[in-house]
Amino acid sequence: MRYVIDNGQLRVEADSLGGELQSIRKDGGEYLWQADPAYWDGKAPNLFPYIARMTEGKYVLDGQTYHMSIHGFAHTMEMKAEETGRDRLVFRLDADEKTRACYPFEFTFRIIYELEESVLHLTYQVENLGTKEMYFGVGGHPGFCLPFGQGAETEEKKAAFEDYYLEFGEDEDGNDGNAANASGLREAPACPVRIGFSPSCFLNGEDVPYQLENGKRIRLRHDLFDQDAIVLKDVPKCVTLKAEGSGRYVKVRYPDMPYLGIWHAVKKPAPYVCIEPWSSLPSRQDVVEDLATQPGLICLQGGGCYRNAWEIEVE
Repeated sequence: MRYVIDNGQLRVEADSLGGELQSIRKDGGEYLWQADPAYWDGKAPNLFPYIARMTEGKYVLDGQTYHMSIHGFAHTMEMKAEETGRDRLVFRLDADEKTRACYPFEFTFRIIYELEESVLHLTYQVENLGTKEMYFGVGGHPGFCLPFGQGAETEEKKAAFEDYYLEFGEDEDGNDGNAANASGLREAPACPVRIGFSPSCFLNGEDVPYQLENGKRIRLRHDLFDQDAIVLKDVPKCVTLKAEGSGRYVKVRYPDMPYLGIWHAVKKPAPYVCIEPWSSLPSRQDVVEDLATQPGLICLQGGGCYRNAWEIEVE
């Protein structure tokens, strides 16, 4: 079932199936990718309790082997609309027999959407209802249609895919998430690092520096994604998608996500780009991971509650 929140600046639709965003509209124009199966039939899946692929589609925990599909199971499950309002929507997923078969934990997972002017705030909340430690990852996978603002009479209709670029860091008055030094001055970010992936999209340990144009930009080209996603770490915690000469943009802030994926369908002229804040990474090549020892997963104590908030701004 679809639900709508609307504060007069943004109109956002989300579905109870996976709690997935279906539309982000401003001034009559659509910004969210609309799932053309010729390229990608998703829109903005929520990733829990695992991000990307597991080697052989399985993992080990406490000596038992479990199977899990790509990006976990939350995006495939019907969720309860726990709270609905004019500018706030909360979806809830509780552990059940189906989840326990592939993920042996007692949990409640919430996706919280809130509107504030031209910003959509997204929060992932995980409660560990059991007594043992719980291991997981969370992340977003929203696609943005290019040109964006589709359906509105704007100059964006004339923009080509290659006119768009991703720019890291905030504007002059903003905070890009980089730490300040002892003098209160903001440190220049280190060179981003591209996470090394094998041809089958598992970690291969071959991380390399990733140079940004002028230290802050990635200009979009379809062939950027011929080897699948670009996944970065050590980047500022804000990235803006925009085109030359346009006042319209989409800005994604992800203060507590250490990784950022950038993707569209491989070797296709796909008219969208995904901006994906991730808390963790997929399995290592040829390693069936032990969930309790896999590097980078969130470890939540029994009875604990974890929250990770990020946001999408549309102007």
